Amino acid sequence: MAKAQDISVRTVGPKSAKKAIRKAINVRRPVFLWGPPGIGKSDIVKQIGEDAGREVIDVRLALWEPTDIKGIPYYNTDLGKMVWAPPAELPTDPESTALIFLDELNSAPPAVQAAAYQLILNRRVGTYQLPKGVDIVAAGNREGDRGVTYRMPAPLANRFVHLEMKVDFDDFQDWATLNKVHPDVVGYVGYAKQDLYDFDPKSASKAFATPRSWVFVSDLLSDDDIDNDTLQNLIAGAIGDGLGVKFMAHRKIAGKLPKADDILDGKVKDLQIKEVSAMYSLTVSLCYELKDRAEKKVKGWDAMADRFFRYMMDNFPTELVVMGAKTALSNYDLPLDAQKMESFDEFHKRFGKYVLSAMEN
Repeated sequence: MAKAQDISVRTVGPKSAKKAIRKAINVRRPVFLWGPPGIGKSDIVKQIGEDAGREVIDVRLALWEPTDIKGIPYYNTDLGKMVWAPPAELPTDPESTALIFLDELNSAPPAVQAAAYQLILNRRVGTYQLPKGVDIVAAGNREGDRGVTYRMPAPLANRFVHLEMKVDFDDFQDWATLNKVHPDVVGYVGYAKQDLYDFDPKSASKAFATPRSWVFVSDLLSDDDIDNDTLQNLIAGAIGDGLGVKFMAHRKIAGKLPKADDILDGKVKDLQIKEVSAMYSLTVSLCYELKDRAEKKVKGWDAMADRFFRYMMDNFPTELVVMGAKTALSNYDLPLDAQKMESFDEFHKRFGKYVLSAMEN
């Protein structure tokens, strides 16, 4: 039987959090998503809104005053009494299906939380009432995350379904490959998974690694327009000095590996440098290049897909073969035709069960 302390620290990854939030929304229950900074809480809510075609109204309550929620009173000469002017940020269209995202709710002063409590509890505040199709999701950092937080009143906390989110490498990798995060970033954190997230609330360091700050690094690598010293300074400023040095060393080796387009074109069949972290980056580059060519319907794509699998089987350890195949088959759903690929039977015999297992998890 699980102990109470085990239940209290139950955490969910981003994919599980999205499923849980969708279910809570379907039954009209507001959700509070807890978690440390930089792990993608805001992005999850935005993705849910995009997937459902719903507007997401991002309300940063830490920047609001109580009157920003309740509105400001004014004298209505027609009615001969004081009335409340509702805030412009909240939806007034009766047909609205917006998601109101109350971000940093527990960073807001108690008076603001009290006003939010009325909105969440009664779906109205003052004379303003939420349209029936509108739902509420909130998020915030935990009290020990070195951020500005106020203890949430028990009546307000009891109005939410609470989820505590954790960093999950597999979820990040799937998201990163779908959003074309730089291969060197995906490759490095694939090899050194513990470096995806190293936030320590007791540390005085201003820069630390999170999924968000690794995306910053990817953005810095998008154009080769600065010298290495400047690049290293910026990367250290995003993820910290120690990881910055390790990442730049990884990138130097990865730059010596063959180009993905040369491999898919059949110009390169062997791999001379067997450094594992660099091989992770090459695997991601191959996946990106194969997907791009599929989308462009490049002539001879089936032969390129065959070279993709043949090269991985001949040069990569099992873990990377499985990663590349899972990305191509599951994440990208590429139009692979086994009958047109000479290497497919061998691939299926050697690695099929591992790829199926990875796709099921």
